[in-house]
Amino acid sequence: MNRRLLIAVAVLLMATTAPARAATSTAEDVHVEGTLASGATYVMDVPAGWNGTVLLFSHGFRPPGGPNPAQNVTDAATRALLLKDGYALIGSSYAITGWAVEHAVPDQLATLDAFTDRFGKAERTVAWGQSYGGLVTTAIAERQAGRIDGSLSMCGLVHGGVANWNNTLDPIFALKTLLAPDASIPLVDFQDQAAATAAAGTLSGVVTEAQNSVNGRARIALAAALHNIPGWNDPSQTRPAPDDWTAQQANQYPAVRGLLATAAFSWRQSTEVLAGGNSSWNTGVDYAELLRASSGYEEVKGLYKAAGLSLKHDLKTLNSAPRIKADKNAVDWMSRTSAFTGKLTKPQLTIHTTGDALVPVQTESAYKRAATAGGSRHLLRQAYVENAGHCSFSPAEQVGALDTLNNRLDTGRWGDTGAKTLNSRAAQADPTTPARYAAYRPTPYLRPYDLAHPGDAYRP
Repeated sequence: MNRRLLIAVAVLLMATTAPARAATSTAEDVHVEGTLASGATYVMDVPAGWNGTVLLFSHGFRPPGGPNPAQNVTDAATRALLLKDGYALIGSSYAITGWAVEHAVPDQLATLDAFTDRFGKAERTVAWGQSYGGLVTTAIAERQAGRIDGSLSMCGLVHGGVANWNNTLDPIFALKTLLAPDASIPLVDFQDQAAATAAAGTLSGVVTEAQNSVNGRARIALAAALHNIPGWNDPSQTRPAPDDWTAQQANQYPAVRGLLATAAFSWRQSTEVLAGGNSSWNTGVDYAELLRASSGYEEVKGLYKAAGLSLKHDLKTLNSAPRIKADKNAVDWMSRTSAFTGKLTKPQLTIHTTGDALVPVQTESAYKRAATAGGSRHLLRQAYVENAGHCSFSPAEQVGALDTLNNRLDTGRWGDTGAKTLNSRAAQADPTTPARYAAYRPTPYLRPYDLAHPGDAYRP
């Protein structure tokens, strides 16, 4: 072999075995926007003196037809704190809106690739996201664990898609059956968005009228209990006493109306289009059993007693009503794309507000169930913020959670992840906003579904 050929072979070997370009600090803050091959856009912020960690942020659900900008952090105040601490912040839009998990995961990973191409390989990559973005983050954590070092899900749909849509079906099934038994109101299999909007409007009118009577309020509370809607679910509400059932129901009513206006009909219809049919069912469901396990059981009993209604009779009515069957192919699609195995290989921290009506805190019980069955319970930690609202975390609480996850990655041990420690980290990160972590244990999720439990499979 001649000398020129030897040199060529050596260069080729160096090119094919050289490691990825190492992370490099920037001399000044850098803001980058771009477009991926899928059509999704991305945004990156890299501070001067980047600390080598990149935070890959997955945003929440965006209804079809609405704005779809790239997003790399939850809010401006949290952005400022994280950039000050030296983190690089990146994130994409998703190529489609709605239930976009098939596009969201590859778009997020493509954004990470684009970041690496420009700035070098990060020393640490943390996936984090909120609400629907918590589902995307957990999908990355379970299915693309080699791309990240750890993950943080905030107010996430960590129960997965099948469980989410089943649990969204239960309250509207109860409302329709108990308040409008003779009305023709479709709950699934909508022909189009106009049909979903019309059905939502009809049932919403029924619920508005029912709120004016003591009997109607009791039945609305029953529907709310089947979704684990808490009696304090908006920061603007006065927090009721634990046994003030009337005030709790008054607080639940706007959340029930909100469910009808968004997820239960409009968002469901757009998801059915992607799934190729209805992925939800209540065949075989015992609503008396579900209610007994609900966080709202005592409230419902109290309101029914005050109204002079028979709870036993209404539960019998629910259990004897014609049931809704799913399209098996749609269930298979939802299970394949949006259900979890519970098999983590990297640490995950989840945080949730206790007063969340849209994605109830009990979703954390569902993922704990999956992780336990999947053999990764030791990699999972869950923490709770005592506040009303969906994703209503302060900047301090968010950064404190990231600091807790980073401590786990630094030391290889979770250590103390109790409320006191989390509040201390939150206050240290930002003493100007609240730190409200609290000891809390959610009740069970009412309709769990995961791939770690074969018994969860759909049976018509």
